[in-house]
Amino acid sequence: MILHVPVTVMLVIGLVWKAVDLARAPHDRVLRLLVAALFLLAGGDLLGFPEVDGTVSAFTAAGVGKVAFNWIYMCGLGALVLFFAAATGAPAAYRRRIRLQIGLLVAVLAALTLTMIATPPELRGHTLSTPHMAQPAITSFYLIGNVYFVYGYLTAGLWALRYTRMASRHLAPSLRAMTGGLFGLAATSAARAVWVAVRVCSPESYHHYDTVNRALTDVALGAVLVGISLSGGVQLLTHLRSVARHRRMYHQLTPLWTALVTVYPELVLNQGPSAARWDGLRLRHMHARFYRCLIECRDGLVRLSPYLASVAPDTDLARCRPDQLARHIAAALALKPAVEDPGAALPAVRVASPSGADMHSDAHELIAVSVAFAALPGDCRAQTAGRL
Repeated sequence: MILHVPVTVMLVIGLVWKAVDLARAPHDRVLRLLVAALFLLAGGDLLGFPEVDGTVSAFTAAGVGKVAFNWIYMCGLGALVLFFAAATGAPAAYRRRIRLQIGLLVAVLAALTLTMIATPPELRGHTLSTPHMAQPAITSFYLIGNVYFVYGYLTAGLWALRYTRMASRHLAPSLRAMTGGLFGLAATSAARAVWVAVRVCSPESYHHYDTVNRALTDVALGAVLVGISLSGGVQLLTHLRSVARHRRMYHQLTPLWTALVTVYPELVLNQGPSAARWDGLRLRHMHARFYRCLIECRDGLVRLSPYLASVAPDTDLARCRPDQLARHIAAALALKPAVEDPGAALPAVRVASPSGADMHSDAHELIAVSVAFAALPGDCRAQTAGRL
């Protein structure tokens, strides 16, 4: 098949990507099933290359590579079906499905193994083009395998179609392409089963039928490949946009953060020197840097709030405008002594209360204050900097 290599490469890339996600959330059942499915499907695809199949059979025995391919790939297809089933969030239904899938898979794999054992040793290297298709063991091997592939692809396609209706407008096109590809693979598997049955009676005929079916299989694999690529592209784009947004917000918070941690250095959460050196180069650390900066800014304002209350006793610090609060912060920083009296009672007050209860509302509130603080006149900033 022409697209065998690209599909295998995409499966390996998807495996690495989701394995990293699984390392961060090892108890996520749905993610574990997805990683298992990608691992097994990629491994099965690798064994599906004639060179790999031949090497395995050369080091073991004829037919072992073919059986190993079917074992691994069918387990991957079963894991893919269970992945879709697990995502429904209905434990009782999921348990029923997992019992059905495992029971069916064990029966199919046992039947394939037995039919290969029953095949004469000199014929175990057979392919779909074998002139010995009328051998009962060979016929059974291909019929059983292709019927399971029809079931697996069709079931996975129906689940994908179901999730397409619930997916976001960005993810829906990739699921539609994947659904079409899975249905196409189910159809070509059914066509192979029909071709096997026909060749039992006419071993030397209808070879053009297989050529057409292989071309249709490439089209179906291409649709799956497009679906995987679109899905991965959407996830990557979403991640990069999130990183860029948090990077921008982090830099907007920096003026306020710098002023606060200079007078309260103990606010800075501990991190090793190597982490500080490399965090800026790792996209996945940008979120942590932003949230850490946000928390440290909020803690700093709580610590500074008694001085804010002193410089603006008649001001509602929780609701005042960002530019006004920025001026009060500059004055409070100038008022704060270099060494505070540990016995002094300094009651905290609410400062810059966000409009919402979520962290992003808090971030937008503090960013507005930080931007206003950075825009303070030079003499005001100089007084604050000199006091720091």
